[in-house]
Amino acid sequence: MKILGISAFYHDSAACLVRDGKIIAAAQEERFTRKRHEHNFPKNAAQYCLKEAGIVMDDVDIVVFYDKPFIKFERILYTYLSFAPYGLRSFLKAMPLWVKEKIWIRDVTAKELRFKKEILFTSHHQAHAASAFFPSPFSEAAFLTLDGVGEWATASYGIGKGNKLNTIAELDFPHSLGLLYSAFTYYCGFKVNSGEYKLMGLAPYGEPSYRDLILSRLIDLKDDGSFSMSMDYFDYCAGLTMTSRKFNKLFGAPARKPGSQIDKRYMDVAASIQAVTQEIVLKMAEHIHRETQQENLCLAGGVALNCVVNGELLRKGPFKNIWVQPAAGDAGGALGAALAVWYQYLKMPRQCDGKADAMQGAYLGPGFSNQEIEEGLKKSGAAYKAISAEELIESVARLIDNKKVIGWFQGRMEFGPRALGARSILADARDKNMQEVLNLKIKFRESFRPFAPAVLKERVNDYFDLDKESPYMLFTAQAKSDRFPAVTHVDRSARVQTVDAKDNPLFYRLLKKFDELFNCAVIINTSFNVRGEPIVCTPQEAYRCFMRTDMDYLAIGNFLLSKEEQKPLTNDKNWQKEFGLD
Repeated sequence: MKILGISAFYHDSAACLVRDGKIIAAAQEERFTRKRHEHNFPKNAAQYCLKEAGIVMDDVDIVVFYDKPFIKFERILYTYLSFAPYGLRSFLKAMPLWVKEKIWIRDVTAKELRFKKEILFTSHHQAHAASAFFPSPFSEAAFLTLDGVGEWATASYGIGKGNKLNTIAELDFPHSLGLLYSAFTYYCGFKVNSGEYKLMGLAPYGEPSYRDLILSRLIDLKDDGSFSMSMDYFDYCAGLTMTSRKFNKLFGAPARKPGSQIDKRYMDVAASIQAVTQEIVLKMAEHIHRETQQENLCLAGGVALNCVVNGELLRKGPFKNIWVQPAAGDAGGALGAALAVWYQYLKMPRQCDGKADAMQGAYLGPGFSNQEIEEGLKKSGAAYKAISAEELIESVARLIDNKKVIGWFQGRMEFGPRALGARSILADARDKNMQEVLNLKIKFRESFRPFAPAVLKERVNDYFDLDKESPYMLFTAQAKSDRFPAVTHVDRSARVQTVDAKDNPLFYRLLKKFDELFNCAVIINTSFNVRGEPIVCTPQEAYRCFMRTDMDYLAIGNFLLSKEEQKPLTNDKNWQKEFGLD
């Protein structure tokens, strides 16, 4: 039985192919169109999934969409009617797209995929819950989903057992932790649905001096973690912005203009909403633990990508084990929808060993043979040399120790927003200047943005206060020393990735070699892209990104390229405009 899951039209469109319960392939559409957070139908991602599975569309038995568009449309209409005549401009802007395309997803899916068989729909939070529990290593667990909004639900919790999900309670729109956090993202001058990482990264520079103000004026928080919001302060229900003038007045200043100087007020605002978010999630977790009596918790939804919150939950929460879906946002809904059909609709049995999850390290995207890579390098006019895997590993380890920045393109691309050692940029975590070098000369982004450490799984507790594995870079932990200034934030926290030999043997061997040579099992791992660009997918994209930045070397397949040996790119002078960097 072959099931194709689809998420589309709202944020981070994606496709996932599940065959007889096993995840075969998954990818975001942005990696193919090169448009960040691509929302259009994931035709390219779907075609990739079919190719990876070695099948054609006629071989697929069921296509499933991660949302129920008619119920979502009902919520949107109801909301506009509730605020009428206010919100007319927003209504007129939204309706043509809905009437033309979004509400007719069954027809659009059949047409785009040329599919004539069964098309099913899950609810949005059902897809999130399925993506959280079914790939997890647990046979039984509580689940918590948190995002902006699905149809009506903005959060849900329940219990997963075997092949069943039982939702116990939901929180409904407009009261939403995801939208609350996005409102503050907007207020601090970052882009909603992509700038939340920046807000999280800014928070440690401030003090939570507005925490009490948020809890007294903006939300009414209950002991069980549920809350209601004072909607006079927000504009997202029917307006064109996230916050209202009343919100600006409450915090004593207008929303920060994107790209302008970040003063202490906005740092304190960021710290305050981060503190409130952590408080809400901890209260939710404590309530869920009391109600379900489960020792394991699975998380999904966009809020589950807040690794600072996850780290607090791991340290202070009541659950023994926590597993977070690596593609926790809307992209992961495609995967969750496909698994929901397999287990809930088709009622197939589920097996898990309590140790390994079913995500295969999240390496579910396209991979390229050495022959394909060499063909791509030749087309790009690159100067390269082929070496053995052992030579590559030792060369890269020594280059990192020599303060060089390495583009690392190996194996299948990651599914989800994190680079995990397949499409990565690597550097020395011990170099105090490396954070600024990477931010300003490689990534072209704000200097305060932190980087993540990749560490050998068996050595993680030597360097960080973390006694659990963190393969998907979704938990923060405190560093035990000042040895790694390039990957520790101002509060000495770090977004840790633990690496083992099973999921990514080559990356593991690199870390092992670095440890053998230099008595250090930690390096910087950041995504292979510049600000505004999706993570690179193909060898040609990797070479272009390498050439456009101050990276020193590119390790791609069994080839090592030095920047000094390359000829400058021709007809590529305006590339920065493409990603908004001009």
